[in-house]
Amino acid sequence: MSAGRAPTAPAVLLPGEATLGVLGGGQLGRMFVHAAQALGYATAVLDPDADGPAGRVTEHAIAAAYDDPAGLDALAARCAAVTTEFENVPAPALARLAQSLPVAPSASAVAIAQDRAAEKAHFDRCGVPCAPYAVIDTPDTLAAVPDALLPGILKTARLGYDGKGQVRVADRAALAAAWERLGRVACVLEQMLPLEAECSVIVARGRDGAMVHFPVQRNLHRDGILAVTEVHDGNVPSAQAQQAVDAAKSIAEGLNYVGVLCVEFFLLADGRLVVNEIAPRPHNSGHYTIDACDSSQFALQVRTLAGLPLVQPRLHSPAVMLNLLGDLWQAEGGTVRTPAWDRVLALPGAHLHLYGKHDAKPGRKMGHLTFTAATAEAARAAAREACGILGMAPF
Repeated sequence: MSAGRAPTAPAVLLPGEATLGVLGGGQLGRMFVHAAQALGYATAVLDPDADGPAGRVTEHAIAAAYDDPAGLDALAARCAAVTTEFENVPAPALARLAQSLPVAPSASAVAIAQDRAAEKAHFDRCGVPCAPYAVIDTPDTLAAVPDALLPGILKTARLGYDGKGQVRVADRAALAAAWERLGRVACVLEQMLPLEAECSVIVARGRDGAMVHFPVQRNLHRDGILAVTEVHDGNVPSAQAQQAVDAAKSIAEGLNYVGVLCVEFFLLADGRLVVNEIAPRPHNSGHYTIDACDSSQFALQVRTLAGLPLVQPRLHSPAVMLNLLGDLWQAEGGTVRTPAWDRVLALPGAHLHLYGKHDAKPGRKMGHLTFTAATAEAARAAAREACGILGMAPF
């Protein structure tokens, strides 16, 4: 069962002749707006906060809840096509918009990404291996969990991101306690596997089924939040890298997906590759594409939405990207300080992107810092020097 077909749309929405809309006013929306504007499109952003990162750079900011009918109708009246910057926008909102204009990705594809159980079932249909799992939504399904899945990680089926809604459980007693603590909501229990590394693949698929991809990204997470992404030849063994690309394309094809899709994988100690989850949008691990590729993930998001041709992007420089969290702004005594950006920007190949967020809170994504160089070693060395300057943990 696929996620349904994209709505009928004009062959192409030409640059300079259309307004493109986005649901969500965060940093991903901001970077989409910048990419659309670079091609000559006007943009509109719907978000409850019109003064968010995207709202401050768009031509048209609509302050409304994502499920507000009047706000959605105002967005549809303004735009020729609409996308989303995050997966937790209500799928019915996308379906409402799709009644009057092209929406990519589709409501049905986003709905699958919003539910871990549906997501796992989609992986199974596509023949892409994932960690052994069980769905827990009743006391009976809790009691029926196979012993082989423990120790494991219990994850809420919905509304989990950046490590939220996840609990590690060692045995059946801990599993029962964790499910109770999570409110007895629908969950997925995944067997804990011996990880060697984490990686991701970003693909873009057009309405005509054409598909392109970026190189495999090797990722390091801390406390469930992406910390470092490295992209260069050999960052992932070639066989597993090709397997990841093939799997990502199969998942996108199975969804009849239109737009930019990120697929995250676990590389296991025994060399196997298993899929973790999907994000139906550009992804934190793909931000390096702005500076290290001849076309960014956001430029491809614009192309898929407008029906423009997709050209295989090229990595022109090895890259290391550091995620910048609000912790970097915290000084002793609870005061806020500005990091030493002047020292960071003195390093070769430094590309700083701050998202324009007002409050620097611990754990909040405030920006990213990408280093490009002629070699992976040079990019890594500059990134590590930046970590020392900023007080970030080394990698």
